[in-house]
Amino acid sequence: MSHPSAEKTLLDLLAGADDHSALRAPGHPDISYAQLRANVVALAAQLNGFGLGRGDRIALAMGNGPEVILAFLAAATCGTAAPLNPKYKQDEFAFYYDDIHARALITLPGSMPLAHAAATPAMQIISAVPQDDGTLAFVCERGAGTARPIERAQPDDVAMILHTSGTTSRPKRVPLRHRNLAASAANIIATYQLNPADTARCVMPPFHIHGIVASMLSTLASGGTVVCPEGFSALEFWRWVESYRPTWYSAVPTMHQMLLARAERNQEIIRAHPFRFIRSSSAPLPPVVLERLESVFGAPVLEAYGMTEAAHQMASNPLPPRAHKAGTVGYGVGVDVAVMDESGA
Repeated sequence: MSHPSAEKTLLDLLAGADDHSALRAPGHPDISYAQLRANVVALAAQLNGFGLGRGDRIALAMGNGPEVILAFLAAATCGTAAPLNPKYKQDEFAFYYDDIHARALITLPGSMPLAHAAATPAMQIISAVPQDDGTLAFVCERGAGTARPIERAQPDDVAMILHTSGTTSRPKRVPLRHRNLAASAANIIATYQLNPADTARCVMPPFHIHGIVASMLSTLASGGTVVCPEGFSALEFWRWVESYRPTWYSAVPTMHQMLLARAERNQEIIRAHPFRFIRSSSAPLPPVVLERLESVFGAPVLEAYGMTEAAHQMASNPLPPRAHKAGTVGYGVGVDVAVMDESGA
């Protein structure tokens, strides 16, 4: 049986109410769902106008913020997005460009000199220029080709290429189709009962599967709001909680511990703006940390298990009133999970 989201693209996921805020960030105008959809479609058409299209790999070297979300969605709607860590060294950028056969690079104007230095002469260089209303416009700075007809990605197209961590050898490419990402987002929505009233504070980077799927795509597919400041700061986190009132966030254990270290002095904010739940993934969360988080924040802390190759979430502890257990990853939702030996039995 196919997954109910198997025939969706990332553009199809952006179905929130027209006037509801999709993206919010300090120092930026709020972007509604109507603006988000229109801007992504317009940006994808611009990329077609530069000669890019389905199957072309488009690298992105951008920090956190609404700009990278808009650029990512446009690149995936036109071709294949390849978000890269903006802190890579020049030789690392060169490796990834070669490995994915990058046709183009998107950055903010005047940024990422190492990413630009690593680009091959054949690669297009595209600037993502912020507009007064918070949206983007693309400018091709180098290498524009013959315009291609406007053609949007299909569910079976590869939406994104990421890489494994390369712990046993060189990093390996992981191509993820639109249908994979849509199904994973739907599973996360079902697990945590996400809805338009939810606001996710995105603390994970937008080049990591955890940040892209758990925080960004699942929230947008639920019609909720993503709060996406330009980076993670344990000092600024509480001011953003007070300003934007997020209902949940998802992070790695190190980030949770950093927030715990400053939680005691922010108890007034925690009491005034409680989280509906807190999610942890990408590494084991020590049970003592989970218990401390629940005690300080007064919210269930749900540990989940995911992999890049599986489009992120495979299993998660459930929301109350079902029991969640420290040191475990819970149950599969929308997927089949099995334990096998070396022979596959």
